[in-house]
Amino acid sequence: MIRLDDGIVALFGDPQAVKVLGTVDEHGAPHVVSKGSLTVLDDGYIAYGESSDSSQTNRNMVRSIWFDKPVTVTVIKGGASYQIRGKPYKCVITGPLLKEFLLRARERRGPDADVQSVWIIIPDEVRVETPAVRREEEAKKRPYFNRHLERDALV
Repeated sequence: MIRLDDGIVALFGDPQAVKVLGTVDEHGAPHVVSKGSLTVLDDGYIAYGESSDSSQTNRNMVRSIWFDKPVTVTVIKGGASYQIRGKPYKCVITGPLLKEFLLRARERRGPDADVQSVWIIIPDEVRVETPAVRREEEAKKRPYFNRHLERDALV
């Protein structure tokens, strides 16, 4: 497990940040969904509330935990973007953590909102996806690779 830096943790706590979970199905097809409940717990794990046991996301998470497959979590706000790779660690179906997520869901979506489970993900890699940072990293690694030959003529 890696420790997420304070800036990334703060982004997870920002209600204006977009938080996305990426999984794959049994055929390897990507499944990417917005999950506003994604948060970083005090122990550094990432968690989110799942509202449906039969959802594609939940089925993919079960497959990932059974077969030790990674998932990705992306958090974006303004020009800042981070992709965190991790592995599902646990699915919580009762207790104080589930209650906390259920109460938060009802604050955001109303009294009929439901949470069936809380998935906990262990982060193991962070990739900065901020466009300016990615361009700079790529330019250092491959100075001529990502440069169109007619770049100067096209402007």
